[in-house]
Order: sequence, then structure tokens, then C-alpha cells
Amino acid sequence: MEVIQSIRKLKNNNYTLTTKNGRKIRVSEDTLVRHRLLKGEEISEEILDQVEKEAELDIGYQQALFFLNYQLRSEKEIKDYLKKKEISEEGIVYVIDKLQGLSLLDDLVFAESYVRTVIKTQDKGPQTIKQQLFKKGISDENIQKALDLFSFDDQEEAATKVAEKALRKYQNKSHKEQINKVRQHLFTKGYSKDVISLVMENLEVEKNEDDEWESIVSEGDKLWRKNRRFDPSKRKQKIRQSLFTKGFDFDAINRFIEEKEMEDDNE
Repeated sequence: MEVIQSIRKLKNNNYTLTTKNGRKIRVSEDTLVRHRLLKGEEISEEILDQVEKEAELDIGYQQALFFLNYQLRSEKEIKDYLKKKEISEEGIVYVIDKLQGLSLLDDLVFAESYVRTVIKTQDKGPQTIKQQLFKKGISDENIQKALDLFSFDDQEEAATKVAEKALRKYQNKSHKEQINKVRQHLFTKGYSKDVISLVMENLEVEKNEDDEWESIVSEGDKLWRKNRRFDPSKRKQKIRQSLFTKGFDFDAINRFIEEKEMEDDNE
């Protein structure tokens, strides 16, 4: 037999039960009440083992509820959280089954809620959402069902806003580079080729010759200074190649180089 030497209260209505032989068990308030555990009471090793097992299940469940208190969670998130809290595999299975039985844990509901939230608050496309849900342990089937909430028209509308914002960011680039940058930006956000193609067809990216010239002068001046250490022939070659890869017209590039050479001659 064992004798309960002390019962010390911890956070979240949990307690540490200590016997005279030095055995310590973390128990929940429910476990104390259920077994009527009191200081000075004699208790058998068998009952203590039962108390310890029940306590872990109760505490694991309480911790899961605390974790769920802030937002919906996936099954994988709950499992990972309980593992960090050192809940046994048996305890985790018990908690998961109990939460699912009470409809507090449902991966499809979680995935659908996640997709709706992303649509409202973020600019990510379906592919990125899919990757994020996969990391949270959601099955392919549930991911696809949840992504059905993100219709093609909604994707087009969201991607158009992303493209328009990106276009403002790259307005100092060449016309060709603007288009390439915006297209790549949409791809990294997780939108499909079909959506990107449709958005780019409708996106107003007008080629303004004056703006184009200002852009080539801005980029070219930097390159002109950067490559000053090379001889004139190699310098022109490197600048011509750099500007061409940035999407500027060959004739405009030659015009810029000619004007820079004239400026140098006049200095």
C-alpha cells in the first residue's frame, strides 16, 4: 500500500500527487474527484497505476481543448501538440477519438475553414493552399473537396488583384520584364497556368515609349558605372547583354550606348 503524502495544485486545474515512497503522479481535478483522493489516504499500487493512466488521458484531453480554444486544428496538429506535451501514443489515440466523437476535430471542416479564410484574407493561389494543407496532414481527398470552394472565377479575381499590385511594383522595368515578373509572381503565389494566362491576357500592360526609355536609362546608367573598369569594347558588350536580358529592345540599347559614349567624349 502507498500513502498520499501531498497533493499540490498546478496550473490549469492539474495537481501533483506525491506518496510517502516518493512516487509522483500528475493528475487532473476530475481524477481527484473521481477517486476521492485525499492527503493521508492509503491507496494500493494497482489503484495508483489506474489513477496515473486515467490522469494522463484527462490531462491530454484538457490540453487538446486548450489548443483548440484559439482556432480549429487538424488531426496532425493535435497529435504533434500532444507529443510535445509528452502524452503517450495510447493517450493521443484516446484524445483524438474523443474529440472526433464530439465533432470537435474534423479534417474536412478544418480544411474548408482554412480555404475560406485564405480567400478572404490572403492572396495565395490553390497550389500554395494545397501545399500548406498537406503540411498540416490533410488528405488529398479532403484538400480537393475544400479547394472546390475556390472557384475558377474567384481565382481569376484574386489573381488579377495580385497581378495589378505586382505590376505597380515592377513599373520601372522594361515592358517585357514587367510581363515576365508579373507572370512569375502569380506562379509563385500558387495560381495555375490557365488562370495566369487569362489574367495576363486581360491585364493592361501598355508599352509607353517614354517610360521604356526612362527605364533603360535608369538601368543602363547603373551598368555603365558598374562596368567602367573594362575596356570600351567589352564594356559595351556586357551592358548590351545585361539590358537585353532585362527585356529592352536592341535598337533602344544601341541608342543608349551611343548617347553614353557621346557624353563621355564631351567630358
